[in-house]
Amino acid sequence: MSALRPWRHIERRKSRQIMVGKVPVGGDAPITVQTMTNTLTSDAKATIDQIRRCEEAGADIIRVSCPDVESTAALKEIVRAATVPIVADIHFHYKRALEAADAGAACLRINPGNIGSSERVAEVVRAAKANGCAIRIGVNAGSLEKDLLEKYGEPCPEALVESALDHIRILEDHDFREYKVAVKASDVFLAVAAYTELAAQVDCPLHLGITEAGGLIGGTVKSSVGLGMLLWSGIGDTLRVSLSAEPEEEVRVGYELLKTLGVRSRGVRVVSCPSCARQGFDVIRTVEKLEERLQHIRTPMSLSVLGCVVNGPGEARETDIGVTGGGNGKHMVYLSGVTDHHVADEGMVDHIVRLVEAKAAEIEAAAAAAESDSALAAAE
Repeated sequence: MSALRPWRHIERRKSRQIMVGKVPVGGDAPITVQTMTNTLTSDAKATIDQIRRCEEAGADIIRVSCPDVESTAALKEIVRAATVPIVADIHFHYKRALEAADAGAACLRINPGNIGSSERVAEVVRAAKANGCAIRIGVNAGSLEKDLLEKYGEPCPEALVESALDHIRILEDHDFREYKVAVKASDVFLAVAAYTELAAQVDCPLHLGITEAGGLIGGTVKSSVGLGMLLWSGIGDTLRVSLSAEPEEEVRVGYELLKTLGVRSRGVRVVSCPSCARQGFDVIRTVEKLEERLQHIRTPMSLSVLGCVVNGPGEARETDIGVTGGGNGKHMVYLSGVTDHHVADEGMVDHIVRLVEAKAAEIEAAAAAAESDSALAAAE
């Protein structure tokens, strides 16, 4: 694709790879999408139920907060029930990090400088090594160390980067390199500048995020601007879209962001028009229903839904399935860019859902056959 359309090419920053459980982060691994539960971690059932919804939405890695011993006590059951790696979010209490590592957390989110003495950091590192845990260094503009605030006067890119390098040095001094780093800020300009500067100085994987981004709409826009700028410049190995919304929404927004940039695909990419007086059917309501009904599709594919023939046929030529509004309640359906048949208003959504499901099954069957042929060829 990039050879034919060089303006679509993104040159990813070369980072070394670490493992978060069974999920590779960094190197040439796909950019992963994370979220964080908002239930009481001590309530294992509620937390597991929420994790399940996030897994269904496509989360690669899920973080849970472990502020107390009740939370780390529940972590073993949570880790056992999850199908994706679980990150334990730890602040200040180093014993919680030890307990989380023993409970099966795949990664510990800590700031080594906040854990306490060098011996305490050494204990956490020993626990991480013994249990195969990665560590995520989480620098945040809202909780910078006092000496850095005094030095720089305010949170700034240089302060965030210096904090990250200080924490990295602590882990490196304890011979620990299975770490990734985040330098988050709620200010988009600050976050982008900090990540850009840090990316030039280290080779570790970077965890992207615009922290305290806001609600579903505002936070999505804010995160898309900041994360989009970084991803477009090749920076970022894993990301979390922080929203004041349910965590599964964070996952969906994260994937939409990656799909838009063409760096990762999952599920149906919908191309739809904003609608106008020319529309042959209610585009807005149709897209709402389709997005809801097609959330179970994981196979990457494209669907265009356009209200009239001005742009409809052109967009349909570029998508796997397309529908364009026509007159008298009859609309044209395109398959693989070619006009195929008409569909009436009544039952149109059900019809499109069936077409998408059939196309997904066809794509999956072709992929399985190709994999089988490849395995046979290798065996010969």
